Amino acid sequence: MRPFSYERATDVQSALTVLQANPSAALVAGGTTQLDLMKLGVAAPDRLVDITSLALHNADLTEVQATADRGVRIGSLTTMSAAAEHPLIRDSYAFVAEALLKGASAQLRNMATIGGNLLQRTRCVYFRDVSVLECNKRVPGSGCAARMGIHRNSAVLGTSEACVATHPSDFAVAFVAAEGSVHLTTGTATRYVAADDFFLLPGESPERETAIAPAELITAIELPRFPAGSRSTYLKVRDRESYEFALVSVAAAVNVSGGAVTWVRLALGGVATKPWRSREAEQILIGQEPSDALFAAAADVALRDAMPLPQNAFKVTLCKRAIQRALSRVCVAEGEAV
Repeated sequence: MRPFSYERATDVQSALTVLQANPSAALVAGGTTQLDLMKLGVAAPDRLVDITSLALHNADLTEVQATADRGVRIGSLTTMSAAAEHPLIRDSYAFVAEALLKGASAQLRNMATIGGNLLQRTRCVYFRDVSVLECNKRVPGSGCAARMGIHRNSAVLGTSEACVATHPSDFAVAFVAAEGSVHLTTGTATRYVAADDFFLLPGESPERETAIAPAELITAIELPRFPAGSRSTYLKVRDRESYEFALVSVAAAVNVSGGAVTWVRLALGGVATKPWRSREAEQILIGQEPSDALFAAAADVALRDAMPLPQNAFKVTLCKRAIQRALSRVCVAEGEAV
């Protein structure tokens, strides 16, 4: 690991001042991703700024609160465990709580923060192995070793010639499905970015994964109110049950009224280079009576643009089946309790 200096920020502005003055500096909260990357040599900041104490001066950073329009605001330093267990999340956004609980072991959930979870890097083996020279995420323009190498876990949606790495977060999939937003601050100004716009497709610049600017900090995320009676689920398929990254996952939220789907949100994980919202599949479902045939049609639409490689073609069929199962879970009879 490269030598680095360490300091604790006392407030948001002091943390941002360090970032503005030193492009090689990095923030750390729970450290469950940042420290891993530093040990591997993938990340090598010369200055590490600990922001875990910021909540002492700004309690909003670790609180889950109802918003004026009956949505929910989650502070960026809230741990995954605290968010998953909060009644506002558990009762109104079941698939968010499920995604958080399925995303890591209890020990990691107790340390990892909501803001850090959104910024975690891919688990592509070639990205995390610095002995591999061809990785456009680490060394822009060097190539993509996964395309001709081991790519069983790689993406089939949103890929480019430059990158086929999957996005690793479970929570981010439910967050995008929920049409959440990210609150970003420079210390003097705040902006709000829709969740789906926050995560970027690789294109020709896979090293840039999110819309956060170099000297910005996530202060919170926000989830909008869902229609009354909506149900949601997060279905995760993985090689082993205990805290493995998703082969495919589905975040689905649906409202059924009068025997027809009146509202739906659907996003996929484990199959794309970013959390993958499938608006086309949602449109197939709207106004229709739930049925196995309808779910199969929506699944076909969701995966119609898939571009699998030889080793991960199975993900297309697996994801379609996961979509059908997730939709069958949430499209229940009218009047059934949430």
